[in-house]
Amino acid sequence: MADRIFLSSPHMSDEGYEMQYVQEAFDTNWIAPLGKNVDEFERELSAKVGSKAAAALSSGTGAIHLALKAAGVGEGDIVFCPTLTFSATANPIIYLNAVPVFIDSNYETWNMCPKALEQAFEKYPNVKAVIVVHLYGLSADMDKIVELCKKHNVALIEDAAESLGAYYKGKHTGSFGDYGIFSFNGNKIITTSGGGMLVSDNEERIAKARFWATQSRDQARHYQHSELGFNYRMSNVVAGIGRGQLKVLEQRVAKKKYIFEFYKKELGSLEGVKFMPINEWNEPNYWLSSLTLNGPVRPLDIMMALEKENIESRPVWKPMHMQPFFEKYDFVGTDVAEKLFDNGVCLPSDTKMTDGDLERVVEIVGNIQIPKKQYFI
Repeated sequence: MADRIFLSSPHMSDEGYEMQYVQEAFDTNWIAPLGKNVDEFERELSAKVGSKAAAALSSGTGAIHLALKAAGVGEGDIVFCPTLTFSATANPIIYLNAVPVFIDSNYETWNMCPKALEQAFEKYPNVKAVIVVHLYGLSADMDKIVELCKKHNVALIEDAAESLGAYYKGKHTGSFGDYGIFSFNGNKIITTSGGGMLVSDNEERIAKARFWATQSRDQARHYQHSELGFNYRMSNVVAGIGRGQLKVLEQRVAKKKYIFEFYKKELGSLEGVKFMPINEWNEPNYWLSSLTLNGPVRPLDIMMALEKENIESRPVWKPMHMQPFFEKYDFVGTDVAEKLFDNGVCLPSDTKMTDGDLERVVEIVGNIQIPKKQYFI
């Protein structure tokens, strides 16, 4: 069996930046939550994306949870959420006993459709918050979405879990809303093995989020708690990995772009193949090279052919309004997200891939043969 090619696996720096910070944590015995690496990772990440403050947390999901809580979302409140996303975007809405309403995508961005969002505002004028996702490192149409949220005086939360290093009109994704969140899960463009970050220009709200994330422990000699708390703070060891990874973010984006352009050049002319949209105002991080198929070859054909050769790929996210747990909630839109799911596939986009690996993928996809229908008289 040939060597495994992963969809997107952890990639530590060749320079060993991560180990320098981790070793410092061990040498100083600051391995538990809090410490220099946590403080510096918050400072360095917020400076990188252009936000005033950040809170390093145990997951991106926890960051969304605290962003919603900071925005005042509570029981019965309506939150608009894109349907084409991972469930981690929607789950925290349920944690707060709020009500998700799922919004369709458009083909121009693969992200939340501003027209569908406007329709949702007309249907639900008392919405409490909007979560927008930058899918696969592609930015949503933020000008229109920000304008709608300001018009309706609604908090905007950016789920930039997949888009660290991506820009919209020269500005980092995650820095447009009232709150932005990032994920450092093992498959993200940089990783801490697990973890997340909440960013905002509202320094008071970030301080409050840190308080909640540390079990809401009051400032007292004894253990005292006046509010419900959560165990969401990031480990100082994990934060050290993140600091090292942040130093190679631009290298990782450059490699992801190289992978995407390689695929597009070699596969873009195949019948029915259309790659994810790259707009003139969008500088993606190309986290996963994704495409849709409208021809004889179907996504499952590609995934099965690659799997047979020990190569990992993935379908496009299944929309939330089609999921058994979420299908009882309202959906606003048409069928764009469903069609992207039905026709979409994510090709292996691991930054450790060689040209030989890329050629192997391209050859397998290009040589897929669809059996012709048999006709009997």
